[in-house]
Amino acid sequence: MPKNYLLVYSEQLATDIELLCKNIKAPSNTVFQIRRSSSSVYANIREANFGQSRADMLSKFEIALKECSETEGWLQLLFNTNEIDEGTYRKYRNLCGRIRRMLISSCKTLKENSK
Repeated sequence: MPKNYLLVYSEQLATDIELLCKNIKAPSNTVFQIRRSSSSVYANIREANFGQSRADMLSKFEIALKECSETEGWLQLLFNTNEIDEGTYRKYRNLCGRIRRMLISSCKTLKENSK
């Protein structure tokens, strides 16, 4: 069975952000929000793999895409407030970007195949 890289990368993002949040002293709301958004990316991608229909799968991927964008926003805020260094910021921003591009491609394919 081929490896599902979208699932692998989203699990990595959620895990890494969870670990990161244990080591930063950012305001509790910021920590809560980035944990929530990054874990939502993973949860929605995982759920999409067992969607009831193509439309359900597309909906889950689109939610994951929005949550991925939100995670990038929280990372930017953490970087702007010096809670994380530039290397950490770039590492997770790049991972979000990889996931985002895969989600966009998956959504496009699902939409084209639904016609």
